[in-house]
Amino acid sequence: MKKLLKNKKILFSSITVVLIIILGVYFFTKDDGDEYNFSIAEKQDLVQEISATGRIKAVDDIDLAFEKSGRINNIYVEVGDKVYKGQILAELEKAEILAELSQSKAGVASAEAKLMQLEALLEKERNTLETLQIGTREEEILIYESKVENAEAIYQASIQNIIDKIGDSYTKSDDAIRNKIDPLFSNPRSTNPQIIFAINDSQLENNIEWTRFLIEQKLTSWSTDLQNINENSISENLENTKNNLNQIKTFLADMALAINGLSVNSEFSQTTIDNYKADIYTARTNINTAITNLSTATERINTAHTSLLVSQNELALKLSGSTIEEISSQEAIIKQAEANIISQKAEIDLKESAVQASLAKLSKNILRSPIDGIITSQEAQVGVITSPGEIIISVISENNLEIETNIVEADIAYLKIGNKAKLSLDAYGEDVIFDAMVIKIDPAANLIEGVANYKTTLEFTETDEKIRAGMTADLDIVTMELKDVVAIPYRAIIFKSGTEKLVRVLKENNQIEEVSVKIGIIGNGSLVEIISGIDEGDKVITSVKK
Repeated sequence: MKKLLKNKKILFSSITVVLIIILGVYFFTKDDGDEYNFSIAEKQDLVQEISATGRIKAVDDIDLAFEKSGRINNIYVEVGDKVYKGQILAELEKAEILAELSQSKAGVASAEAKLMQLEALLEKERNTLETLQIGTREEEILIYESKVENAEAIYQASIQNIIDKIGDSYTKSDDAIRNKIDPLFSNPRSTNPQIIFAINDSQLENNIEWTRFLIEQKLTSWSTDLQNINENSISENLENTKNNLNQIKTFLADMALAINGLSVNSEFSQTTIDNYKADIYTARTNINTAITNLSTATERINTAHTSLLVSQNELALKLSGSTIEEISSQEAIIKQAEANIISQKAEIDLKESAVQASLAKLSKNILRSPIDGIITSQEAQVGVITSPGEIIISVISENNLEIETNIVEADIAYLKIGNKAKLSLDAYGEDVIFDAMVIKIDPAANLIEGVANYKTTLEFTETDEKIRAGMTADLDIVTMELKDVVAIPYRAIIFKSGTEKLVRVLKENNQIEEVSVKIGIIGNGSLVEIISGIDEGDKVITSVKK
């Protein structure tokens, strides 16, 4: 055992001697000519950025479906079409509902007309009672005779007014069809007018061409009727005029629908299409004005006629005597007339509720776009029965686009709402740059491959038609910008235990001095801000060449 210990001591002593020799050789033979790579601390601008990859998405991405089941009657859009808010995209069959709505509206109109008659009758009966109660003086008779004369004059003026409005309705109709619309037809006044551009909806095209033929006949007969119009034929002419205006109004609505589907091509420029649209808009406005004027004139003549009858009846009452029995009887008539009016108003409310119910049903047969956007999916087919809630059309917002990206936990502390970003899209290459801004940072993290990430949303600062949903974006988000700060390469920093950070400064005669520094942000080009420790112009060693 002692021999073994002795041998170990000899071995240890030998190793120690060898190490001393090696160290001596190293210190006496080392080359003092080491070369240093250094960088000069300079004041410059630093930009701190977070780089990430994201994807473009539409702010609004909406799936559309009908609320009720039914057979699809019309589809007005295809994938890629631009649509506006409220635009009709598809319709279910609605003939039955339209008939129900028309019947409901007719019921309201009839009930309102009856109410007007009842109110006029009540007024008449009240006047009659008044006459019975106070009797008649010669001066009053003169007044009521004057009222009859005035009412007659007003009635005659209303007759001439409605004749004028019927003539004006023809003039506006003739201009709307033969001047504004006929340039869109070949042989418009023939028995076979043809529209000069293709319409995707063949039924709509057939309706337009057939209606143009019918309207030509109406205009011809209408012109003839106007030459012989008089007081006795006003009623018939008025009814024909209303029917003609309503038919032309429907025809112009179909033309507007057709021209809205016309796209720019080799035959039709955008300017030409816009001019067509303007002409149709003017024609529709004029026809609507004619309808309104005619309705006003009709109300005027009805009011004038009623006033005339009332005046005549008042005069007759003033010329006649009255008894107590007559007065009592007249009071009973007034009470009944008042009760009739209350009942009729309730009837109007009931009829109007039926109209609203029909309109509600009709709205469920029409699918409209809730936003301005682009059609991304269209699964509907004409003739197919769709179920409630079955998605048939999808639309996304066209210009309202966002970028979604995930920022790792290590970078999220630097990120703030409002940070600016530069990005490129893979579709256009890194030379095409777009600007964006951070608008939302999710408060909760998502684990992606075990790493905490925070979904961050950015919006483009300007719209650009090149940007499309689904594109991949490479982002550089600026989290901080500093002006005129002392900066050195990050690789010059030496990290000691704890939080101490050092740099080696190259002094005169190649003397090296380790200096403690406080650093700030790390910017582009792997430059780091020096808050304290070294000054502008100091040489900091970045590497050593042996």
